[in-house]
Amino acid sequence: MPYSGQCACGAVTLAISGEPVATRQCWCRQCQKIAAGGPTNNAIFQADDVAISGLLSRNTWTAASGNTLTFHFCPSCGTQVYGQSSARLHLKTVRIGVIDEPGGLAPEAIIWTDDAPAWARFDPALEAWPQQPPAPVSRPPSTAG
Repeated sequence: MPYSGQCACGAVTLAISGEPVATRQCWCRQCQKIAAGGPTNNAIFQADDVAISGLLSRNTWTAASGNTLTFHFCPSCGTQVYGQSSARLHLKTVRIGVIDEPGGLAPEAIIWTDDAPAWARFDPALEAWPQQPPAPVSRPPSTAG
């Protein structure tokens, strides 16, 4: 298993069996609100690769894209665990901060740069998108069996 993780209080744990299909830093207004003014840093995994134990609460709203976004968090400590878009239920967007040893899971792209505050600084080596980029390419379903 490549990754494990937990919320700040340890009530929610993650076991992730695959590699991410993408890693992104998001500056959309919703992410700034849940990240105390900065971006969220995310690793996007196949939903089936992410096993979560423990009680989660959730909050749902309509994103600028028109999709419904659901953010899952620990009700005890408030740690954001993952988000999921109604347009891509086969993916879970895990907050890099909940992964115990994120290793090389640095963002590969920066998204929603148009929503970032004037003081935000972007790594010029990363691909940047003014708004929502195309969906990450998922690996094909397993044909083993």
